[in-house]
Amino acid sequence: MASVQKEIIIDADPADVWAVISDFADGPVRMAPGFVINSKLEEPEIRIATFADGTVVRERRIALDDQSRRLAYSVIGGTMAPTHDNASMQVFPHSDGRSRFVWIHDVQPDDLATAMGAAMEHGLGIFKQTMEAIR
Repeated sequence: MASVQKEIIIDADPADVWAVISDFADGPVRMAPGFVINSKLEEPEIRIATFADGTVVRERRIALDDQSRRLAYSVIGGTMAPTHDNASMQVFPHSDGRSRFVWIHDVQPDDLATAMGAAMEHGLGIFKQTMEAIR
């Protein structure tokens, strides 16, 4: 199983970053506007996210922990359908009121890791810009 981990420092309060990430229904669009063009709940624990390139992912919320500011979810279908996926996003306090954001995907088949890592990297750049613009 391949594992992709990305981390970024965001010049924004951890509570503000968590407010976006913890919004399971609209979080993807709020996180990366223009990169993610639609996100909607299909069921209380299932969301469908549509990306600008036409990729559609169906994701199941596994855990949402406000105390540790951690969201765990899994891609369970869509145009990218891994045989296994487990992902987490977590926000940590960093120096001077900033945030450290950690995003991890464990995925099979392994060859999905390259494209997933590139998409995560691109999304993180947009997320950083978005959050820092509203600070």
